[in-house]
Amino acid sequence: MSSVKPQILCWQICDAVHIDPATGKHYLLGCFSNIRAREFPVTHGRMIWFLTLTDVPSGAHELKVLIGPNVTETKEVISRKFESQSPLHKINLINEMRNVLFEREGNYAIVIEVNNEPILVTNLGVST
Repeated sequence: MSSVKPQILCWQICDAVHIDPATGKHYLLGCFSNIRAREFPVTHGRMIWFLTLTDVPSGAHELKVLIGPNVTETKEVISRKFESQSPLHKINLINEMRNVLFEREGNYAIVIEVNNEPILVTNLGVST
């Protein structure tokens, strides 16, 4: 395995992703960076977590995404295998999230890992 760490080129939360059948282009629809709710707890029905990676060594890999009220209290919400043809390729991963529960208002920690190595720690604001 290479010592080069996979890099994130794009991380976006959105309502949907359309892939043009003629060109293969990805169109991200309804991009957002926070969630608003009238009361808590609240369940967000559906969202897409879109990710573009590069510098991923050739072969099989595993993506994991964890979320929680803080970095020490996260739980795994995505675990999936993917393939890389070359570290030079850009890999688009479309991850559909359904019925994500937010117990309370706050900044929720999101940790993205490839092969159990964190490559991004960010947050998602949830407020009234």
